[in-house]
Amino acid sequence: MANLKEVRDRIQSVINTQQITKAMKMVSASKLRKAQDAIVQMRPYADKLNEMLRNILSNLEGDVDTSFGEERPIQRAAIVVITSNRGLCGAFNANVIKEAVNVIDTKYAEVRNAGYLDIIPIGKKGFEFFSKSEYKDCRIVDDYVELFENLSYDNVAVVSKRIMSCFSRGLYDNVTVAYGRFKNAAVQTPIAEQFLPVAKIEKTEGEEGNGNMKADYIFEPDKKGLLDHLVPSIIQTQFQKFVLDTHASEHGARMTAMDAATENAQELLKELRLSYNKARQEAITNEILEIVSGAAALASG
Repeated sequence: MANLKEVRDRIQSVINTQQITKAMKMVSASKLRKAQDAIVQMRPYADKLNEMLRNILSNLEGDVDTSFGEERPIQRAAIVVITSNRGLCGAFNANVIKEAVNVIDTKYAEVRNAGYLDIIPIGKKGFEFFSKSEYKDCRIVDDYVELFENLSYDNVAVVSKRIMSCFSRGLYDNVTVAYGRFKNAAVQTPIAEQFLPVAKIEKTEGEEGNGNMKADYIFEPDKKGLLDHLVPSIIQTQFQKFVLDTHASEHGARMTAMDAATENAQELLKELRLSYNKARQEAITNEILEIVSGAAALASG
């Protein structure tokens, strides 16, 4: 009977866990709809603006220039790592961190060895990893760990403006953002994308039919005044897209992980109930055998 009690306790424990995973799945599904709508509506706008920005910077002439497209030898750099604040979302955070680590160990290896690499974590999981790992020798900028508490454009723009200011003043020569690109609830792709300087579009022979070819723009009222306002605004919009992509990816990954956990709990329940029934039948059989043996002993006596 002790074995039966143990199995009953395990069954109840799995049922309680399953109820939690179901609730978390429903919460994530609700949050995912809002986050997905935000990134799906913004991505075409941000991508088109980014394409336009790359075209503009590729066609700038000597009379007008902007520092955000200036290629410089990488002596000082920063990497922004956008993860979630909470776990229980499968391998999502680990994959984004892995992508960031790959960039640090390859592209920024020399900068790190020289002591001029900044890591800017957005989200607690990234901050916890880099502040406790072998990369704590880098400078960890922890001002924006709690950014996901408020994802308004103005709040996110505070981060992008600071990074842009550091790049303009020469404090950073190159900035990369590691984030999770949202495709759907089941697929989130970790990406490390160069944020600054803005990559230019280089037109080569045979690209006349390519949609990414260089294009000339007419500026009104004047090129410099327009670019001074337009270029920073587009770059900030691009950074907002990175954050919203990761936000949607987090909820998609958590919903998928909780759904898998719920199904696994159901399979475990089947096994435990089968074990319970076998143990119960064995106990009943033993009791019957004891009764029959006792009756036979009385009859023979």
